[in-house]
Amino acid sequence: MLLVYTYKVTPRLTYIMRHIFTKMLGVEISITTKVEDFIAHNGPKITYTKQPLQNEFFVKSHELLFEQGISDVEINIHQWEGTPSFFPTTDKCAIPFDVFAASFYLLSRYEEYLPHVKDEHGRFPVEESLGFQSGFLEIPVVDIWVKKLRIAIQRRFPDLEFPKKKYQQTSIMDIGVAYAYLKKGFMRTMGGTIIDLAHLRIRKLLERYLVLLRFKKDPLDFYDAVTALHKRYKVPTIFFFLMADYSTYDKNISVINPKFRSLVKSVADYSIVSLMASYKSLNDLASLKKERKRLIGFINRPVKRVRQRFNRLNIPDTYRMMVDAGFNEDYTMGYTRELGFRAGTCSPFYFYDISFEEQIPIQVNSFCVQYTALYKYKSLKKAQEKIEELSAQVREVRGSFNVVFSNEVLNGNDRNAWKELYVNFLKMNEEK
Repeated sequence: MLLVYTYKVTPRLTYIMRHIFTKMLGVEISITTKVEDFIAHNGPKITYTKQPLQNEFFVKSHELLFEQGISDVEINIHQWEGTPSFFPTTDKCAIPFDVFAASFYLLSRYEEYLPHVKDEHGRFPVEESLGFQSGFLEIPVVDIWVKKLRIAIQRRFPDLEFPKKKYQQTSIMDIGVAYAYLKKGFMRTMGGTIIDLAHLRIRKLLERYLVLLRFKKDPLDFYDAVTALHKRYKVPTIFFFLMADYSTYDKNISVINPKFRSLVKSVADYSIVSLMASYKSLNDLASLKKERKRLIGFINRPVKRVRQRFNRLNIPDTYRMMVDAGFNEDYTMGYTRELGFRAGTCSPFYFYDISFEEQIPIQVNSFCVQYTALYKYKSLKKAQEKIEELSAQVREVRGSFNVVFSNEVLNGNDRNAWKELYVNFLKMNEEK
């Protein structure tokens, strides 16, 4: 057991110590404020205070973990062996910055509680984030810090053993629209036809009716093909289906359509199926509960995972609403148009709500790549290189490499280059 001495035990300190040592490093810890207990302890121990007691493993504490609420925190970026860090300490410390306070700042999404102007969908803008502004958004800094902390502790306490973590790779599949043309109903089909004619989209009009007359497969019907790929490369996949009523931002086929119900059930036979929460449900608990209940009725099994439509998160309210609706895992933490680690980590973590100063029972599974963020690259080759670069970083710290794709890019077009990119992503799983 590792003993941590500090002058004050707070919910923030307990949360981050347990996350880093118990969840990430896999070691049992105990926290004490009694000097005599710390001195009497014969096993590995560290001090987290303003001053060391003796010549022990010492990390100088920043005030962040002993405060309540939000304050204006000054942050200056420094380099620690080539990795960006902040909250620097002194030469007397085993670690040259407060790794615990810095990790808490990123994982709690402290900056998202601060005043900021939201984007057109009510999201926290990536440009406002410390990671983007300081150039470390594409680096899982928390995991690198923790890896270096483990090495430093092992040097000091060679008998302390840390279990090995494994690299995990997961494909997250967004199904906001199940079919491009099928099962849309007469009115929507006629509306689409009129729009195609008005804009002289003759090729799309022809494709629409070839699909409707069953001479051609619906371009978004990729389910059998992608399931075969997942079986071949043994990559865990989660399909997030939209179960919303029709609206401006939610335009899936009707949830009462038997074909849609059959599709969801068939996908659930081979993969995990969970809920893509509707645009409306971000601020509507009743809608979120209704959509979850619909999906449970489709697949006849518990639904515990959720992703918000368009990656919309309102920290901390969205996470509290997810818990109230019956979810215990979220896959929304990431950015739509930028690659990288929104919370600075590639490891799952439980969310800490600063407004109530407590950990809430929902596990956050960050993604670092969404297909929409790859549009800015001039070629899919460049996009592939970027995916490989991020995967290598996650593999180095044995984290979770979560990537978001959709049937809207992995469609039925035989010449679709996105399929090649996706297959290459799946092949990375064989390199474990």
